[in-house]
Amino acid sequence: MADRPYPGVLLDLLHAAGDRVVFEEPGRATTGARLLALTGRISGGLAGAGVRPGDGLALAVGVTAEALATVLAAHTVGARVTGIRPGLPERHLAHVLDQGDIAVVADAGRAASLPAVPRLLTVESLRAGPDEEPVPAARPDDIARVIHTSGSTGLPKGALQTYAALAAGWAPHPDRWPLALRRLAPRLGRHLVFGTLASQVMFEYGTMALAAGGTLIAAAPDLPGAIVRHRATSTVITVAKLRALVRAARADRAGPQTLRALMVSGSPLDPGLLAEAIDVLGPVIFHGYGQTETGMITMAAPEEMADPRVRASVGRPPDENTVEIRDSGGRPVPPGEIGEVFVRTPGQACGYLGDPAETAAVFADGWVRTRDLGRLDPDGYLHLAGRTRDVIIVNANVQYAVPIERVLAAHPSVAEVCVAGEPSPVTGEAVHAYVVPAAADLDRDLLRGLVRAELGADAVPARITVLDRIPLTPAGKPDREALRR
Repeated sequence: MADRPYPGVLLDLLHAAGDRVVFEEPGRATTGARLLALTGRISGGLAGAGVRPGDGLALAVGVTAEALATVLAAHTVGARVTGIRPGLPERHLAHVLDQGDIAVVADAGRAASLPAVPRLLTVESLRAGPDEEPVPAARPDDIARVIHTSGSTGLPKGALQTYAALAAGWAPHPDRWPLALRRLAPRLGRHLVFGTLASQVMFEYGTMALAAGGTLIAAAPDLPGAIVRHRATSTVITVAKLRALVRAARADRAGPQTLRALMVSGSPLDPGLLAEAIDVLGPVIFHGYGQTETGMITMAAPEEMADPRVRASVGRPPDENTVEIRDSGGRPVPPGEIGEVFVRTPGQACGYLGDPAETAAVFADGWVRTRDLGRLDPDGYLHLAGRTRDVIIVNANVQYAVPIERVLAAHPSVAEVCVAGEPSPVTGEAVHAYVVPAAADLDRDLLRGLVRAELGADAVPARITVLDRIPLTPAGKPDREALRR
């Protein structure tokens, strides 16, 4: 029934699955009918606990059938749902929970790790109610999700997504899938999930797998071991985990044999690592770009990445999305020129929780200001050049961090690299490169020469600091602020 409120489309998927197994975890397989019934009991438990459309719920759940049913049940009653990611720093967790009227729903695996909260509901108590059909009660203009950013530049911001926007999303609707996702769908037969199913990325790719007829496989994120143990065909992966997976697969001289799709999430993937991953793992990488505020913006499928120019991009936007590159005055720039990326997507957020100033700065006239820098090539592929905050002004000339990183990362002596600006009494700012070497004989002068030849003298790192590892934020992104400190 297409006119039912969200998550009616997901409940219909479970009903259609019937006796087909849709969720596997150690020692247990759950069918679509069983998961639907579990969702009905938990949504009844939430309603019995007084949760009404528009009420706030924070979900501290893992990767079990009950966790997935809890996410579906929270949306069934029309709540404002906030997912709590495992491993949040205490300061970030306190900020996420500071929403006044919010109740926390936790499963047995997460409850003990939470601070004291005014109202705690357990999944175990909610599922104890009678069987009843889950009936969506959401109102389109209510907030469906508060999706928090990584907090890499301070406290996480809570992006607000309405039920209407959530219903307009692509994940559970095969008729809305762009070409890259239609190529992805057949590879989602056994899709590995970990962390929390209340995660935006984990939930959306998980529901896409269900819509494609696949099964979600709960596992610890110990790649490639989990892929091998569970015969997984696909999963979501950060750049840091991809790098580790490539190293492990190269040491074994073979990648996981069942793997057919890796969706890289969290931060841009440099072309050197992408080329190495394709060489070691085969044509399994789906390389894309998205934000908390927008969902997926662009994607490139393995079939496209035989072209090195595509590998250097983050893919092309589907027809449903609009990408525009603008200068500092907000005017569109000619194709090929670098500017700030502005986007429109069907499921984008509408603002930030409790932050009208930031909402006005980012959301305007139906567009989302990404604060990322990029350019569109003649074929419509998007090439990122870093964050607006990652601009380094050297001798009054603008330098971008990402192109410098790509030149350095392409050399075989460099395993990882992150570039940041630092004050300079001579040039105003200077480029500082932090490098994890792949070999003992790191030649700094050679690396500087490569940057000079490719990008010019002002882009050359004034300093190259050797590290054992690049520090990461809790979301798995390079932590430039930690490097500057």
